[in-house]
Amino acid sequence: MLLAFSTAMSTLIGSFYSTYQVQKEQLTAFTLRSNLAYAQKLASATDNFLESALQQLAYSANVIEHQTDDLQLLNSEVTRLNLQTKSFNSVVVNVNGILAATSPHFATIIGQPINTPGAIEATNEKRPLISKPYMSAAGNLIVFISHPLFDSGGSYLGYIGGSLYLKEKNILNALLEQHYHEGGSYLYVVSSNKRILYHPDAHRIGSLVTDNAVVDAALNGKKGTSQVLNSKNKTMLAGYAPVASSGWGIVAQRPLKVTLSSLDVLTIEVVKRTIPMALITFILIGLFAHFIARPLKRLAENADTLDDPQSLEKLKAVKSWYFESHRLKMAMLKGVNILQMQIGQLRHDAQTDPLTNTHNRRSLNGLLNQLMFKQTPFAILEIDIDFFKRVNDTFGHDKGDEALVYLTNIIKKLSRKDDIVARIGGEEFVLVLPNEDIKSAYTIAERLRTTVESSKIDTIGHITISIGIATWPDHSNDIDQVYKCADKALYYAKNHGRNRCVIADVN
Repeated sequence: MLLAFSTAMSTLIGSFYSTYQVQKEQLTAFTLRSNLAYAQKLASATDNFLESALQQLAYSANVIEHQTDDLQLLNSEVTRLNLQTKSFNSVVVNVNGILAATSPHFATIIGQPINTPGAIEATNEKRPLISKPYMSAAGNLIVFISHPLFDSGGSYLGYIGGSLYLKEKNILNALLEQHYHEGGSYLYVVSSNKRILYHPDAHRIGSLVTDNAVVDAALNGKKGTSQVLNSKNKTMLAGYAPVASSGWGIVAQRPLKVTLSSLDVLTIEVVKRTIPMALITFILIGLFAHFIARPLKRLAENADTLDDPQSLEKLKAVKSWYFESHRLKMAMLKGVNILQMQIGQLRHDAQTDPLTNTHNRRSLNGLLNQLMFKQTPFAILEIDIDFFKRVNDTFGHDKGDEALVYLTNIIKKLSRKDDIVARIGGEEFVLVLPNEDIKSAYTIAERLRTTVESSKIDTIGHITISIGIATWPDHSNDIDQVYKCADKALYYAKNHGRNRCVIADVN
């Protein structure tokens, strides 16, 4: 009996442990890949911004370097450069070691020499340059981007440069702040001298980072993933990438504990649902264990390999020639099968809306992440039933549910094999159209809208829908921004007569 109980228990524990470890590894690997992809994306965007800033300075240098004695031209150019793109917090022109023009205009320092670290580095290097961060005389943490000025004979005259105040708003900060911070997830940027240039905790900006292997790797021009301890001794799943033009490094990371929290919940639910059948299995073992003879020996021999994928086939091969041994074998097989079925059912329940049998928000997000990872463009149709509250209030929630199911069937009927149908809350649905542009998405949306409008539901009658349309990546590379664009379009449709399809504006 002890051997029989041990066999059943090892089956359950081995199955739970194997399932948990496999899903843990998959979830960790997916998070690491996502953080690496995001770090690379931001590194590329930051690199493009810095290259653009250098190009703007190069253009202005070409305009003024042969007319450096024309103060009106110098002031006009630094003002244009500062206000036109807002790439810089301030712009200066230095000619022969003297500050000739600034924007914003600082009359007290015009005509004065400037000896900040950025100015000294620009004068010494005499080439397009992105400085190391330093504190200005006004107490601002600055990165100085400059381009040299040469006369027609090739003699060095000075430079034109722009400052980025790292603790104030500018395009670089706006670019980096797009990261979606949730559950302790965040990113930070480190300069070549290991000084933090950006961090969601503003107090960390300007501080030095030491003894950090991820930062060292990024600053050495490497990209990759790693599990690390952050400054608060929390295990983080980090992805990192270098910014080629400046020698900076970008790190995106998420706490391991947060990443695995959903897996813990799923495992607990599996255990709860398995316990009743496990108890039944143990009762059967207790009732019939004393009848087991030679078949039990073969079952015991297979007990240590129950976590093997072939364990089911091995158990089936045992010849249980009498009734009692046959029941024991069936109980063990049933326990393993039920565990596998429940895991599959839990996965299905976690990803499906129970009323409409469509994808829920969690499943939708996972499918969208797959499309974005494969760089497959897609259109999002946000669909909302007009005056749905009136349907519930007039006919009751049961009829309201019938309307939701009826609309779901219409959407599925008009959808293709690869389209994704999801209910994300209440009367709101999402239809994802892979490889569709905004024009074809609008055509499909209109076909859906008119089909719903012309259809009649028993008791309720006719309903109408409003649809907001946005596309990835045309409206944004950030899926949250694409959702917001579709939301705005849907609200516009709601506020301008309903029963219409609206394409979101492209920013």
